[in-house]
Amino acid sequence: MKIIDVVCSPGKTGFYFDDQRAIKSGAGHDGFTYTGESVTEGFKSIRQAGESISVMLILEDGQVAHGDCAAVQYSGAGGRDPLFLAEDFIPVIEKEIAPKLIGRELDCFRELAEEFDRMQVNGKRLHTAIRYGITQAILDGVAKAKHLTMAEIVNEEYNVGKEIKRIPIFTQSGDNRYDNVDKMIIKTADVMPHALINHVENKLGLKGEKLLEYVKWMTDRVQKLRTDESYNPIFHIDVYGTIGIAFDCDNNAMADYLETLAEAAKPFKLRIEGPMDVEDRQKQMEALRDLTAEVDRRGINIELVADEWCNTFEDVKFFADNKAGHMLQIKTPDLGGVNNTAEAIIYCNEKGLGAYCGGTCNETNRSAEVTTNVAMACAATQCLAKPGMGVDEGYMIVNNEMNRVLALVNRRKNA
Repeated sequence: MKIIDVVCSPGKTGFYFDDQRAIKSGAGHDGFTYTGESVTEGFKSIRQAGESISVMLILEDGQVAHGDCAAVQYSGAGGRDPLFLAEDFIPVIEKEIAPKLIGRELDCFRELAEEFDRMQVNGKRLHTAIRYGITQAILDGVAKAKHLTMAEIVNEEYNVGKEIKRIPIFTQSGDNRYDNVDKMIIKTADVMPHALINHVENKLGLKGEKLLEYVKWMTDRVQKLRTDESYNPIFHIDVYGTIGIAFDCDNNAMADYLETLAEAAKPFKLRIEGPMDVEDRQKQMEALRDLTAEVDRRGINIELVADEWCNTFEDVKFFADNKAGHMLQIKTPDLGGVNNTAEAIIYCNEKGLGAYCGGTCNETNRSAEVTTNVAMACAATQCLAKPGMGVDEGYMIVNNEMNRVLALVNRRKNA
């Protein structure tokens, strides 16, 4: 099955681009937006509308395969590629990439995806968002050519050796961290709430007291609202490095605090993502490695999750090899091609670490569907409900895609 044309269209994402450095520096709130000047290059304001590009491959039998180019909410921070604006990058796709796609056979996802993921223009690799969307479209194209689900294509080509099945879904609350927990409980979300703890004074507390109270509240809330005592969600909270700020990155002090959080979460399991951010890849790995070792030495019932500075497939391997965290977020847009997402999940599984197929609230329904297929194919530990921060929409998209894939896979098994 050949590609006969490539068509692009601009789009909006399910959330926004936010200037993380400006927010961490104390930007104020004004309704849903922020006050103050942007700091990161490319931003015209601290919060601005997220943008995407749909890449549509026209196949010779008339079918259309597509993927969405999208970038993370905090673009330009933590070692990531710069802000991704559709008007800047549609010409790049049409001029540099489309001519190389037209006429190609869609008989193998892995080879074609790796070729375009590694492609360079003027000596530089393509923006991660472009690589992300192009490879999604290629995966969809190969699946359409072979009349299989995208999950089946990845599972077969990467010799995963594991059954395609449902995996836990991680829902994210945004700043509405109380009402959205209720939504998560009602929908029996597997993992929750993310909580967006990205400011020490306002959200964590100068001594961590605000987050501690929130964990206690959430523990009580689940037990009050659940209709079945077998429902025991995992608590997963992203603290954006604020614990490190509050406790001066002192391992003993941070471990003491983590122990109080783990106690407050009982009987539920607790994960803490991004306990510190030291603004450097090597130092971040070392800091997270050492805190992970201290947590393990004490036998604290908590899992640490790597996020900042763990962006590319090479970063994932670097953090995994050094046991920097119990679980690694595979932040799908930051890895570029979804072929890298598959490789990263498989690598974490081989190393005995949790593989969190994540991403960002600032994606699209299409990128969420495609990466859900990849997560299922490679047996990820959990998969992010995305896009958006409203719970319902992202959970619906990921949950329903999982169920569609399973229904089709099971139909073929039982045929």
